[in-house]
Amino acid sequence: MSELIKAMESCFNQQIYKIILSKPKKKSAENIMSYKKITISQINADYHLEKFTDTQVFNENLNEQALKDFLLIALADDFLQYNAWDQQYEYIIQVSKKGKLSASKKTVKEAPKMAINHNREKNYLLKEGVVIEPLIDMGIFTKEGKVVNTMYDKFKQINRFVEIIDDEIKNLDPDIPLNIIDFGCGKSYLTFILYYYLTEIKKMKVRIVGLDLKQDVIARCNESARKYGYEQLSFELGNIHSYESEFPVDMIITLHACDTATDFALFNAVKWDAKLIFSVPCCQHELNGQMETEALSLLTKYGIIKERTAALMTDAIRGSLLEYCGYKVQLLEFVDLAHTPKNILIRARKAKSSEKKRNEALNEVNQVIQTFSFKPTLYQLLDAEGMIK
Repeated sequence: MSELIKAMESCFNQQIYKIILSKPKKKSAENIMSYKKITISQINADYHLEKFTDTQVFNENLNEQALKDFLLIALADDFLQYNAWDQQYEYIIQVSKKGKLSASKKTVKEAPKMAINHNREKNYLLKEGVVIEPLIDMGIFTKEGKVVNTMYDKFKQINRFVEIIDDEIKNLDPDIPLNIIDFGCGKSYLTFILYYYLTEIKKMKVRIVGLDLKQDVIARCNESARKYGYEQLSFELGNIHSYESEFPVDMIITLHACDTATDFALFNAVKWDAKLIFSVPCCQHELNGQMETEALSLLTKYGIIKERTAALMTDAIRGSLLEYCGYKVQLLEFVDLAHTPKNILIRARKAKSSEKKRNEALNEVNQVIQTFSFKPTLYQLLDAEGMIK
């Protein structure tokens, strides 16, 4: 391994933008995953890997140190050839079938093309190069509107959030004012971005109210709204359980409202007949404590399996109850699982649906409740209000 480390030190540097691992070593029959080739492209400060099997391609992003560790293991265990390019040289590491290693470099005559910088070139709704004050204050943009290299993942996440909302609001009449409540807004980073996008880019008439229980957070957010000149964005002390809106509510946003707070937010959205719901649940503990079943005891046998199953069932029940209440529902990946396991976003749009379809959704919920002895908060809230028949 020391010889390989020395070879990597001479054949890897920060200017290298393309790497190909090829000539895979023969694997035993028990080895299910065998890559035929791996291509690696430098994109910003990170590296994008494409791992090719006979029939599939797997993608992964690594930082520089993680890539170095990966390359050492790959050349030690999996591949016989390493080719890498910077603007001046091609670097080559070869391992013979007997394990003999050689490292060399040669002047580049025709270097491979650089990978398209998908972080910069993708047609994001929030454009790099445009001065967006909230993104500057968040440390994502420089004062010139450029994305800070270490903040590209966060920039992508924010754009993903905006894209998910844009898919629905693009069908609304831009001349009709849109009233939005953000439950449990916290520091409201995404609230500010959403207001900017809707008013500055979409040119919509929007009123947004952010609610939180922390007075200092509310004061800070209102101060920022004044600083940005966001006249129709305000923040109030408000409890998700008991808040009553003074105006018709068209859209509900709830991001990481903890445990049953999400249920109260969804209940209010249904009660107010909100057109759109965007909810990222968090900390789904309720059903984990209730979950009991003899028929499917395998799902409760191991603590971690029980916890994850209960969390997924929580959101599946929420989605089906929203379908029963007349919404078209999607459960989407909001943030890559590599960043957080709390990555499901519930997107619901008020839509016409048949009584048969609504009843099917309710029957699915009732079956799960009976099987696992659940008492979901959202179900109980809707039932108490006479909305479940």
